[in-house]
Amino acid sequence: MKTIDELLQDGVEGKRVFVRADLNVPLNGTTITDDGRIRAVAPTIAKLAEAGAKVIVASHLGRPKGAPDPQFSLAPAATRLGEILGKPVTFATDTVGDSAKATVAALANGEVTLLENLRFNAGETSKDDAERGAFADQLAALADIYVGDGFGAVHRKHASVFDLPARLPHAAGDLIATEVGVLKKLTEDVARPYVVVLGGAKVSDKLGVIDNLLEKADRILIGGGMSYTFLKAKGHEVGISLLQEDQIPVCLEYLARAEKRGVEFVLPVDVLVSADFPDLKTKAPANPELVASDAIPADKEGLDIGPKTRELYASKLADAGTVFWNGPMGVFEHPDYANGTKAVAQGLLDSDAFTVVGGGDSAAAVRLLGFDENAFGHISTGGGASLEYLEGKTLPGLAALED
Repeated sequence: MKTIDELLQDGVEGKRVFVRADLNVPLNGTTITDDGRIRAVAPTIAKLAEAGAKVIVASHLGRPKGAPDPQFSLAPAATRLGEILGKPVTFATDTVGDSAKATVAALANGEVTLLENLRFNAGETSKDDAERGAFADQLAALADIYVGDGFGAVHRKHASVFDLPARLPHAAGDLIATEVGVLKKLTEDVARPYVVVLGGAKVSDKLGVIDNLLEKADRILIGGGMSYTFLKAKGHEVGISLLQEDQIPVCLEYLARAEKRGVEFVLPVDVLVSADFPDLKTKAPANPELVASDAIPADKEGLDIGPKTRELYASKLADAGTVFWNGPMGVFEHPDYANGTKAVAQGLLDSDAFTVVGGGDSAAAVRLLGFDENAFGHISTGGGASLEYLEGKTLPGLAALED
């Protein structure tokens, strides 16, 4: 995989360099509520601009239906990127149309533009190779060189991620190089004990990574909505908590495999429950009730791990050599149900381990809850991509960057 530094040695001055970034940031109207992904890719963009390239940045945002949708416009990201770079970033109001062509043609050496949301074109996400390829051809006509640096999208076989690199000389940006280097540290020559913390809503989202990490991890700690399917598998009442009944057999299989292999598989021992899901907009008091994890009332929903579980998980993290964490322990957006996620984050910081926060809601929680991002070993920009890498899958966007 060619690096951006090797690309710069070849010279990029005056060249149109297409940077596939991941600017899929959360928005409240037109206000960006977490700019972590923009800040993560900015150094690559700055490095190219400083070398005299004409930088064309492109990304997706949200899940529009293959047509323009104002609520998913990248215009706020263009403004924020310009603030971070300390220079204007022009904005094309389409992806490959008249605005994109004119905006790119107007670029001087060292200038940066951002195209409108790639997913406003149905060809970006099409499962039809010809349709996707046709869109990639249009994108390729805008540029001379391709730099892949949108790690959060490399697990997608999309036109700008998979097909476009085949049409242009290409290299990996610094963010992707860093992300891959970190993930290799989680799969090759791992410092032990190796502790994996998994949370989030659906157990089905994490089955692949659990399956693979049962062969590598020393301990797996489970929290969040997915924990209730495991608790149900053990025969416990889970009330109206999140539950995927169809996944109970595979949960039982994983629990048995963990025991056979000597992997500690740790589930909550107490939880905070309520009959009402909290109001995340007003954050009104939610009046949670603390119960043992094997005594959840039939009319209550588990919404966070309890204090005994927080202490237990902290103890399981204390002597770790490596920690990978993906997924919150509860409804962290509400202060009454944020303490479990806070405890895990603090447990990572208190350990001497190499710590990796696996993107998605975990990364958002770290920032929302006020932790110093730099105190962690690494905060990934791609939750889904990180998980698929750790499952052992081939990621299309990385494969496309290989020479």
